[in-house]
Amino acid sequence: MRSVVVFALLLSFGTGTSPTGAAQGCGGDFADFLGGLSSEAGARGYDRQGFDAFLQGVRQDKKVLKLDRAQGVFKKSFLDFLSSRVSSGRLSMGAGKLKAYRSTFDRIAADYGSPAGVIASYWGLETDFGAVQGDVPTLGALVTLAHDCRRPELFRPQIFAAYELTGRGMFDPARNRGAWAGEIGQFQMLPADVLKNGTDGDGDGRVDVQGSTPDALMSAARMLSGFGWRANEPWLQEITVPREMDWAKTGLNHSLSTADWAAMGVKGRSKPLAAGLEGSVLLPMGRLGPAFIAYPNYHVYFNWNKSFVYATTAAYFATRLEGAPPLDPRQPAPGLSPDQMKRLQEKLQARGHDVGKIDGILGKLTREAVQAEQVRLGLPADGWPNAALLDAF
Repeated sequence: MRSVVVFALLLSFGTGTSPTGAAQGCGGDFADFLGGLSSEAGARGYDRQGFDAFLQGVRQDKKVLKLDRAQGVFKKSFLDFLSSRVSSGRLSMGAGKLKAYRSTFDRIAADYGSPAGVIASYWGLETDFGAVQGDVPTLGALVTLAHDCRRPELFRPQIFAAYELTGRGMFDPARNRGAWAGEIGQFQMLPADVLKNGTDGDGDGRVDVQGSTPDALMSAARMLSGFGWRANEPWLQEITVPREMDWAKTGLNHSLSTADWAAMGVKGRSKPLAAGLEGSVLLPMGRLGPAFIAYPNYHVYFNWNKSFVYATTAAYFATRLEGAPPLDPRQPAPGLSPDQMKRLQEKLQARGHDVGKIDGILGKLTREAVQAEQVRLGLPADGWPNAALLDAF
């Protein structure tokens, strides 16, 4: 689930132009496309013969393209997505993994300031703690998605990153398998992520993010640290909110000190709000649903995956692994179907709001646009759209 982000390391491989300045190609005849990759490899200074051998036998994977077009899971509401990802079994397994790899998690805390629960939550969500790493040929997936013209600027550089990993003995183009979007290992890291953040956690002199759990854990922690994780600070906390408040101040685009939130009646559900920090009141399903305060570290989650529901689920899962009580779901008002959401996005766009792609997903931009329209219409501005809002304009 990590392929939605273009990481800073890709700048060293190019983000839309090759080293020669020629535009990166996509689409067209697949054999010609492979020839273009080979030419670019030569321009980058790689051995053309070695690179051609690296690509030997690679094929387009239509299954990959189908999966890329069908990411409907992110259209689920927060509670629906959460229930499908954070089960009692996964929580129990996570607790066991925290104990089994306590020494590695202690090293992570010392070196990177990342709590064990934060790293373990990603581990559980991405691969069920290493058990399900994917069975799609990785190189074929990367080349297929680079040839496709939807996101070539992300996937073309990953091919060259995989080639460099091959030279370091960290990738086998004929045998490596992983997720459909080219991610590999226990944390589903893209090749460029592994190239930049791969860490020898077990001391055997090599990096193996697939077979070595200490390597995978340390590499993931290093990557998270690079995203700007602030050591010894919280990320997400469940709260209670008063029956009435200025809902227009909520949402990720608004931030106040915890003292200011407390003065408005916001309270931590199981412990006091963190003193001396700022945060945003996060209402994933509106003022009647679950409520959180999102501290600065919460925003780091979007560097891992841009999906709002994924980021919030991962952050919540981490709090549970760190000892937080089960969520109070409350009673959120009914939301919109994906088709209704698309119609709403079209209406919001027509009014000049930037909602990104019209995709039926209630993401960050759509939430902000919804809240702005709720303010304009005199509705409770909690960023949660319903049929009444859809019909109001």
